[in-house]
Amino acid sequence: MTKVQEQQVLRVTSKDGSSIAYERSGEGAPVILVAAALADRTGTRRLAKALAPEYTVINFDRRGRNDSTEHEPYDVQREVDDIEALIDAAGGQAVLFGSSSGSVLALDAANRLGDKVSKVVVFEPPFIVDDSREPMPADLDADVRKLIAEQQPGAVVKLFMHKTMGIPKFAVNIMSIMPGWSSMRAAAHTLPHDLELMRGTQDGTPLPAERWKAVSAPVLVMTGGRSEQFFHRGADALVEVLADGRHEVLKGQGHGVVLMNPKALLPQFNAFVAG
Repeated sequence: MTKVQEQQVLRVTSKDGSSIAYERSGEGAPVILVAAALADRTGTRRLAKALAPEYTVINFDRRGRNDSTEHEPYDVQREVDDIEALIDAAGGQAVLFGSSSGSVLALDAANRLGDKVSKVVVFEPPFIVDDSREPMPADLDADVRKLIAEQQPGAVVKLFMHKTMGIPKFAVNIMSIMPGWSSMRAAAHTLPHDLELMRGTQDGTPLPAERWKAVSAPVLVMTGGRSEQFFHRGADALVEVLADGRHEVLKGQGHGVVLMNPKALLPQFNAFVAG
């Protein structure tokens, strides 16, 4: 493993001129980490460190977050363009790893970039495809945008944690004094990006059958054994619409494994990528 560039901020320029910041570590086949809502590369550094002995890991800030810039208006295709620029910088082909809503961006990128994506690993895309969980509130996007316009980033994060993650309000208030809250507040203005990514996948109806029809890369969908049932139902539904997908469960793990215990992902990740 090489550590020389692990904390050095590198950059690529996306098609629209946005500057995408990333860290590169390790040696081997390239793996690009696609972060979840409100997260930047600091939240996936432990995962990058765990993967670096076997892979060249590209750990980046999604547009508009931390050290990355963005040009308006937002479009999912622009985030795909960011990933394509990173793949090109890494040698022209890469494995994509996405967590939570970042999983959906990884799938969209695989759908549009063809052979540039060799394999995809996603952890718990938060799809709601049946009655195993209540659908997302129809007014969530409007409420988020209103709070952003009012320059209330802390309120945006609290709303997201309560409405989408199902965390009780008292627990969210406790979280607001813990490490990591400031980085989520700083990314609050990008939450509409993830709501756009998730559009049509959290209303309790089947997944759009055509959205990932062009994904040719094999896809591993992982869920945690301790996670809510709707994650497992969503994973099964995703596999059904993919040309080459499989669903595996990480025993004893929950939705926070990417942040808290990323080494638990390695056995299944490595076996899938090697196979």
